[in-house]
Amino acid sequence: MIDDRRGAGLREWDVQVVTCAELPEPDADMAPLMAALELAGLRARRVVWDDASVDWGESSLTVIRSTWDYHRRRDAFVAWAQAVGERSQLLNPAEVVLWNTHKRYLLTLALRGVAAVPTAMIERGSCLKAGEICEDQGWRKIVVKPAVSAGSYQTHVMEAGAIDEEVVGALVAAEDVLVQPYIESVDTYGERSLIFIDGELTHSVRKSPRFAGQDESVSGPHPVEAAEREVGERALKAVGGEGLLYARVDLVRGADGAPMVAELELVEPSLFFNLCPAALGRYVEGVKRRLG
Repeated sequence: MIDDRRGAGLREWDVQVVTCAELPEPDADMAPLMAALELAGLRARRVVWDDASVDWGESSLTVIRSTWDYHRRRDAFVAWAQAVGERSQLLNPAEVVLWNTHKRYLLTLALRGVAAVPTAMIERGSCLKAGEICEDQGWRKIVVKPAVSAGSYQTHVMEAGAIDEEVVGALVAAEDVLVQPYIESVDTYGERSLIFIDGELTHSVRKSPRFAGQDESVSGPHPVEAAEREVGERALKAVGGEGLLYARVDLVRGADGAPMVAELELVEPSLFFNLCPAALGRYVEGVKRRLG
């Protein structure tokens, strides 16, 4: 779609919304977002991040939405984000993509005083065993997953006395791996996802835990407790994320009942617009404001 405004020095598209060629599951946010952008009078298109035919400079603003295959090619994805950021305003920015696509960030959050799920990392090629970590930390049940992952990809639950070191070893041979204690409250309390749009906490949903091959169950919106809000806001402040267009902080409850960060999603999180239309409106207004 080309109109007379391009001749006046404007780009062909106002905003391009980025996804992947084959979604592992439906993106419930995409259709309402595209409709809302169009309703707001913005020229928007849906594009695939690794489509070589796309001219990324044709849009003033590029928004990452559901690039849910990046974990298979993280280096290429980070390079893509850096290249796009030089031709179009990328949201969230390339430096966020680089930092947030490796779950080492959980260690960073803890070092900065943010309550987070205890995490040990086995670096790629290391001889360290998950059983050794359990013995050292006193963990009786653990979650093992790649440090670069999406959804429930290669996420395994193991008992400390029955760890499949062959499975863990195969993961470590290929990539960095996280080992965490299994948080029992996820079976009852679940996870609480706090969604922040343009710096404001708009809504909270409950997600059931899922592991390799399982589907996700979501309900809400739910009231946000003061302790949850405090941890969510502290996590964003610790990484300078208060001004991002979108962010999601996933919380779980520790044995003492206090909330802590399970994941900080700043790249391609589901935002559950269907559960809070006001959040979608704020998102579109944030896009318009950045377009000036």
